[in-house]
Amino acid sequence: MSEYILHPDAQFPLPADIEAEVYGSAFGVRAYLPADTASIPDDVWAGASGLVCYHEVAVTAAVLDRMSKCRVVVRAGVGFDNIDLQAAGERGIAVCNTPDYGTTDVADHAIALTLAFLRGITFYNRAIEADPLAGWRFDTAPSVRRLSTQTFGVVGLGRIGTATALRAKALGMRVIFFDPYKPTGTELAVGLERCATLDDLLAAADIVSLHTPLTEETRHIMNAATFAKMKPEAILINTGRGPSVDLDALADALLSGHVAAAGLDVLEQEPPSPDSKLVAAWRAPDSPIRDRLVLTPHAAFYSPSSLIDLRRKSAVVALGYLQEGDSRDLVNRDLLDQTAAARRRA
Repeated sequence: MSEYILHPDAQFPLPADIEAEVYGSAFGVRAYLPADTASIPDDVWAGASGLVCYHEVAVTAAVLDRMSKCRVVVRAGVGFDNIDLQAAGERGIAVCNTPDYGTTDVADHAIALTLAFLRGITFYNRAIEADPLAGWRFDTAPSVRRLSTQTFGVVGLGRIGTATALRAKALGMRVIFFDPYKPTGTELAVGLERCATLDDLLAAADIVSLHTPLTEETRHIMNAATFAKMKPEAILINTGRGPSVDLDALADALLSGHVAAAGLDVLEQEPPSPDSKLVAAWRAPDSPIRDRLVLTPHAAFYSPSSLIDLRRKSAVVALGYLQEGDSRDLVNRDLLDQTAAARRRA
C-alpha cells in the first residue's frame, strides 16, 4: 500500500490493529513504540500522508520538514502544545486534536484525587500498613472534611472542567469557576457560580482544580504569587497540563503549610526527577508533606475503554481529514496556508 499514516509514539502494544481497522483499504499504518521513535527511518517519515502522535513526540518545524507528503497531524489527546501549529500551517499541514475522548475518565480522576484528601484515603491506608494497631485511628488524617462544607473551584470550564464541576456539585459541594473565554450565561446553563477573576476564585475555593489548555497565559498560572492568594489550607488538583503549575513554588507552599495538599496527575517534567525540589521534599525521611502530596503518572485519561476510544477516535480524525480535506477538530485553521495545503493534496 503506497499511502500510510505514521504513529511514531504509540501508547499501546503493537500491532496497531484498531487503527488498521479504521483505515481499511484507504491507508496503511506504520506504528512504533516511544523507545523506537528515534530510529524511525527518514524514508518512513518522508512517505507518511499523516501523523498521529501522543505526547512523547515534539512535532517541530524540523520534524515537519522531514514529512514532505504529510497533510495532517493528529494529536491523540486533547492538548496539542507539543505541536508547532504555526510551522505546520505555513507548510500546509493541518493539525487536529481528539477532544471528545477521556472526558469522563479525567473528570473522575480529578474527583478521586480530591476525595483521597477530603476522606483521608491514602493516609489511612499507609498508616495501617505501617502499623495495623497504632495506625487504626480515624482522627490523624490531615485534610479530612465534610464535602458539603467545601467550595470547589474549577479553573477552565471546557469539556473536562464542566464534567468535573458537575461531579463536584453532585457530591454536595458549592462549585465556582473562572474562565474568561466562556460567554455570559454559561453559569446559568450549567448551574454554577462564576468568578470574575482568578483571584476571586482563589480567595473563595477550598479546592482548586485546573482544567486549562497550555498557553503562554496559563503556563505557571499557579506560582508563588497565586499560591499566596489561595485560602490557607486549600487543596490543589491538576489533571490538566503539567506546566500550569510551578512545582518549586508548590513545594514552598506545601512546606510552609499554606497549601494543605496537592494531587497532581501531570507534571512539567514527566517522569519527574528524583532530585526536583518537590519530589525530594516529598520523599525525604519523615517528610512533612508525605501524606499531603499524591502523584499519578499522567494516568487520568486511562482506562482500557478510554484507550480504545482514543486510538479509534484519533484514527477516525486522521482518516476524515485525509479523505474530506477538513475536520471540525482542526485547531490551526487560522494558520493554515491553503495554497500550500493544496500542493500537498495534488
